[in-house]
Amino acid sequence: MLDYSDSGGDGPVVVLLHGLLMDESLWDAVALPGCRRIVPTLPLGAHRRPVPAGTDLSLSGVAALVADLLQRLDLHDVTLVGNDTGGAIAQLVVTRTPAAPRVARLVLVSCEAFDNLPPGLTGRAIALAGKLPPALFRLFMQQMRLRPARRLPIAFGRLTKRGDAATARWVRPVLTVPGIAADTVRMLRAVFADRRLLVGVGADLAGFDRPALVVWAAGDRVMPPAHGRRLAGILPRARLVEVPDSSTLVPLDQPARLAALLGGFVRDTNSP
Repeated sequence: MLDYSDSGGDGPVVVLLHGLLMDESLWDAVALPGCRRIVPTLPLGAHRRPVPAGTDLSLSGVAALVADLLQRLDLHDVTLVGNDTGGAIAQLVVTRTPAAPRVARLVLVSCEAFDNLPPGLTGRAIALAGKLPPALFRLFMQQMRLRPARRLPIAFGRLTKRGDAATARWVRPVLTVPGIAADTVRMLRAVFADRRLLVGVGADLAGFDRPALVVWAAGDRVMPPAHGRRLAGILPRARLVEVPDSSTLVPLDQPARLAALLGGFVRDTNSP
């Protein structure tokens, strides 16, 4: 079972998914008043409790964990939102898990899609680091304590313009919590084992006949804006919005703009 925060209430349910080497705080500044806001901490490298041995940490395995959360909480009419690798996981939830009927609306925010796995220079660097043994991976990550290292293009530099305080928090568990480095190495190897996985998933999205919103950073250097336009063309009921002055992590760089888009989307598609 995933750790998660739940705002409670009887408003529309919005489930928010983060990406690799991130945690639920990605979404802290995205206010959604009137909604029941559920934010899991996925076992993607910034989680704070080691996962049980044998847990499937591939993209499909993590999507299954999200699906299990939706089922255990008996959630219906869900708006599922994913940014970065969270968007890839959201695609898998709605195309390849038993929880797909529980998702009434899908929002993809600058995320991996099609053949962009690992994504860009940033993704290739972390995939390469994941080949290290856990002890060496933890040693490699020590440099991420320093802001100049976190701002490198091979780290978080191309992912966010304004979110350095968040990235500093995200690297702490792998450096300080026993077992997290081993989890992270295993996760990275599993996530990048099938680099063609999202090609087939992209084609399957044509069967998602419910409302969808694609939000993309206009100048994204990690997730190609052409992929956002392509996703919006495949999803039968999708609308595309490109957000200026943002890198991949729109929830950090443009939280108010993203909150307005999400709130409007939920209200417009939730009315009788």
